[in-house]
Amino acid sequence: MRECLKFYIGGEWVEPDGSDTLPVENPATESECGRIALGLAADVDRAVAAARKAFPAWSRTSREDRLALLQAILAEYDKRSGDLAAALSEEMGAPAALANGFQVGLGRGHLATAIEILKTYPFSEDRGETRILREPIGVCGLITPWNWPLNQIMVKVIPAISTGCTTILKPSEIAPFSAQILAEVMDAAGVPAGVFNLVQGDGAGVGSAMSGHPDIDMVSFTGSTRAGVEIARNAAASVKRVTQELGGKGAHIVLDDDAFAQNVSGGVANMMGNSGQTCSAPSRMLVPAKRMAEAIELARAAASEVTVGDPSGNFTIGPVVSRTQFDRIQGFIQKGQDEGATLVAGGTGRPEGLEHGYYVKPTVFADVTNDMTIAREEIFGPVLTILGYGDLDDAVAIANDSDYGLAGYVSGADLDTARDVAGRIRSGWVVINGGFDFMAPFGGYKQSGNGREWGAEGFDEYVELKALLGYKP
Repeated sequence: MRECLKFYIGGEWVEPDGSDTLPVENPATESECGRIALGLAADVDRAVAAARKAFPAWSRTSREDRLALLQAILAEYDKRSGDLAAALSEEMGAPAALANGFQVGLGRGHLATAIEILKTYPFSEDRGETRILREPIGVCGLITPWNWPLNQIMVKVIPAISTGCTTILKPSEIAPFSAQILAEVMDAAGVPAGVFNLVQGDGAGVGSAMSGHPDIDMVSFTGSTRAGVEIARNAAASVKRVTQELGGKGAHIVLDDDAFAQNVSGGVANMMGNSGQTCSAPSRMLVPAKRMAEAIELARAAASEVTVGDPSGNFTIGPVVSRTQFDRIQGFIQKGQDEGATLVAGGTGRPEGLEHGYYVKPTVFADVTNDMTIAREEIFGPVLTILGYGDLDDAVAIANDSDYGLAGYVSGADLDTARDVAGRIRSGWVVINGGFDFMAPFGGYKQSGNGREWGAEGFDEYVELKALLGYKP
């Protein structure tokens, strides 16, 4: 039983202002596996005061000092990688291979990438007689989700402290253990007091207090579009910067060529990873209408290869994160059947042999039209929808007919055609034939948010621009 009953504020583990706690559930067993203290506005006030106190000195540190700190954090992160993976499996149900692999690996990758970026990041540059400075924005409130905990913490905390900002982190109350261990990592690495602070809690008690706090200069949030709207409203009164990575309904256009079979099969596998709980997931697969029957058989076979079971076992996916999430996904699966989509694989209920835990059948719908609920709303589970298109203009039109614009995908043997189609998709991230790059900026169009994370552009979100005119007469 894990207990996270203290907050990390001003370089110390401190008692919370209140006494309320919240149980944390293991989604594989539906039983309580730990508790966290529920923070209050007073705890946020203490964390902000600590961050504000630390800012003047930290903002003036050298590039070399910050690089040394990041290297120390990386070393401590590596020491605790096993503990982090175990926490992820317990709090969100990630299979051991995923937790030890991509979940922990993404966090490490972003940290290592930030070290490389910081080595050459242009904090100043001259343009004729003017010097342009990039200065830290100040105290940053960082609110992270439960689906990729370490990834989302690292793409916020590390760029913020790299640019000279100080931070307050509120991780998801559903998956809080990995964040608590990460705070221990920061402490062991010698992060100066107040530069990094951790307050556990929920959106009502901590998130709202952070987003509306007059002494927080910036809020960065990852989560649902609905919650993002509320955070923006709370932040408006103090005119603070708000960056948001919100929902997605990624379109995956599969071209009509010799790679069709492998790309359909690969698209199914990609969608099911992390139990479908990925905002950038390729959840709408677009195939030539004339090849729909072929796509159905390929998708059915690929879905049958996705195994579901206890995170400690050798399974492809584990449970989804909570009963709320499970019930929501079940509702979408039923809605898809009610609206007339063809159920290719999966369906409602738990997989056979799994009586407990929030396990969802890997589900595929075909003959979906873009006006159906399952094609328009973010399901956030292992549910793929397959839509048919006429020509490539039609495919692009369907892909762009969405309230979201976070990620898109194009797969095909003809790279020139794939590149052309990718350039026409209205999304912040478009993946051609499975490409991946830690340096590539990540973020969305439309209701998928604003601002960018990853790469040098992720650093840019945490700086203010200052122009010194007449600097070089």
